[in-house]
This record gives sequence, C-alpha cells and structure tokens, in this order.
Amino acid sequence: MSTAFTQTWYMTERQLVVFLRQPAYLLITLIQPVVWLFLFGNLFKEVVGLGGFGTTSYLDYLVPGVVVMSALGSNMWAGMTTLEEIQRGTLNRFLTTPVSRAALMNGNVVSNGLVTALQSVVIVLLGLLGGADYPGGIGGVVVLVAASVLLGTIFAALSNALGMLVQERESIIGINTFLMLPLTFLSTAFMTEDRMPSWMRHIADFNPLNWAMMAGRSALSEQPDWGEVAGRGGALLGLAVAAVWLSIRTFRSYQRSV
Repeated sequence: MSTAFTQTWYMTERQLVVFLRQPAYLLITLIQPVVWLFLFGNLFKEVVGLGGFGTTSYLDYLVPGVVVMSALGSNMWAGMTTLEEIQRGTLNRFLTTPVSRAALMNGNVVSNGLVTALQSVVIVLLGLLGGADYPGGIGGVVVLVAASVLLGTIFAALSNALGMLVQERESIIGINTFLMLPLTFLSTAFMTEDRMPSWMRHIADFNPLNWAMMAGRSALSEQPDWGEVAGRGGALLGLAVAAVWLSIRTFRSYQRSV
C-alpha cells in the first residue's frame, strides 16, 4: 500500500511539473471565475431582496458557487491529459514498468485536486477583496475547499475513464460541453433553492455539484448545519471513491487491449 502511495505521488509530481512550468495556466483559469464574481455578482446583486439567500450580500452567496463551478470546469478535462499520453505512447511505455496501475490512473487526479485547492483559495480571497463576508471563518473555507476538491476528484476520475473508453478528443469535448451548463444551472449556483421551479429543485437534489455548494455555503454561514455538511460531504466522498474505482477498472480493460 505504501508503495502504491509513493508511486502515485511520483506520477502526481510529473503532472505538477507541467503546471509549474506554465504558471499562466492558473491565471487563465481564474478569468471566468472573476467574470462570475464581479460581473454577475454586480448584475444580480439586488436579487437577494427576494429573500431565501441567507445573506444580504449576493457576493456572499455567489462565492461558494463560483468555487465549485471552477472545480468542475477544471477537472472535467482530465481525460484529455490521459488521451494525450495514450497518443504519445507515454502510457504504454509505463505499462512495461512495475509501477502501480492505480498510480498511473490517479496521478493526474491528485495533481488536479491540488491545483483545484489552490484555485479555490484564490477565488475565496478574490471574493474577500470584493467585499464578501465569511462568518464561518477558516473552518468554513476549509470545508468549501475540501468539497470542491472532492467534486473535482469525481469528475477528473470519470473524465479519465471517458478518455480510456472513447480515445477521441472530439468526443470528450462534446460530452463535457453538453454536461457543463445543465449541471451548473440545475444547481443553486446562482439562485437559492427556494426560488427555483420545483422540477429543478428535485433534479438539484441528485446533482453532486449542488451537494458541494450546499456543504460549502452551510459551513461558511454564521450557524452551520454540520449535519447537512457531513451528509453532503459523505455523499461526495462516496461518489469520489466509486469514480476512482471505475477509472482504475477502465484502465485495466485498456491495458488488456494493448
């Protein structure tokens, strides 16, 4: 087990080196969150007057949603990295070594998780600079970041599995583009659950994106509902474990086909 963890960290370092050599990547990924925070935040700031948001500032409500949406957007493309390694022959060369197959599959999942954590903290700080208030303090921020990382793990692992199955860029792009907006708008990213149509609320109950948002918002509130945080967080953790297991199983199928 310790060997598998060591090898996973080695594969993670490979991906982190790529990230460190392209620091502009982090800035590019923050452009859209800035648009959401400060353009949408100002455009819809009066909507809190409708009530049900749990705060008098729309920016307070919006920050957790932007953190989680950014985690989703960043991790849905993990399969592209896997696909590039297949096409370059890098992955097949690793198959000739005794390295753990789980490490091969999970290296970019872990590296994406670390980048997601950094990205989430930066967005929280940007919100703070914009005037957002976090009554839940550091503990609430930690829960929000953890929820975003778990969500990112789910979609990074599923994206890896997808990359193994379809092995085509166009298919990954098409599926991700198809899923991104429905997952976002069938959640409480921009509007409180009380103001959503009933059919959208029912769908949002099964949306892992919404689980992460609700856990983060509750933890950041003045009176956190730790039961809800634990319930949503536990569901995300369980789904993340299942997604990682599925990606490893998919990789073993790919290995047998080589």
